[in-house]
Amino acid sequence: MIRSFRATAVAALAFVSIAAAAAPAAAQSGSIFDHGAVNTGVSPLGLNDAAPLARPVAPAAAQPAAPLAPAQQASVGAFQHMVGLATATPPATPSLDADVARLSAVETQGAEEDCLANAVYFEARGESLEGQLAVAEVVMNRARSGRYPTTWCGVVVQRAQFSFVRAGIIPAADRDSQAWRRAVAIARIAQAGTTRMLAPNVLWYHANYVSPAWGRRLARSSVIGAHIFYR
Repeated sequence: MIRSFRATAVAALAFVSIAAAAAPAAAQSGSIFDHGAVNTGVSPLGLNDAAPLARPVAPAAAQPAAPLAPAQQASVGAFQHMVGLATATPPATPSLDADVARLSAVETQGAEEDCLANAVYFEARGESLEGQLAVAEVVMNRARSGRYPTTWCGVVVQRAQFSFVRAGIIPAADRDSQAWRRAVAIARIAQAGTTRMLAPNVLWYHANYVSPAWGRRLARSSVIGAHIFYR
């Protein structure tokens, strides 16, 4: 009888232990899959801002990475190279404004530079520095082209080419003005060739408020300020 009672008691204790052990698992199961039991924030659109937390999983043992194939190594290296280029700071270069400030002057260095500066002054002194440089480049391109006079002065005073020239004579510029000093600087920058606006075959331009017939026969190269350039 005592043996029977002890066996019954042991069985009862085992049943209670099994039930107690199963209870936390059932509660945890409800917290994972029952969205109503999860305290998540709700956005103004009525969508859950935070997803329910899943049951924590023990981290897997770290496995050594498999070696990359040569092609994969090349791809990774190229990607890292491009990232390096994107984050690298380019070397500083003097701006056109800084060059003009440095090279501004009243006196020109000879007749040729004087003609080039006059072309810039009379044709483009109201334009941006880039637009002024482009006009100087057209004069220089013409002199090198073999289709126009071979000197800058010859190009500038050529008949019926530049409207500011009258009977082959260049009018007097206001050499005390800031515009003249900038024109001299632009002429020097154009000669140095370190900064260019136009291709060497760009030989023509006109203001955007006129439409000459010859413009329709040429290929438009660029528009800088109020001037349209052609090649």
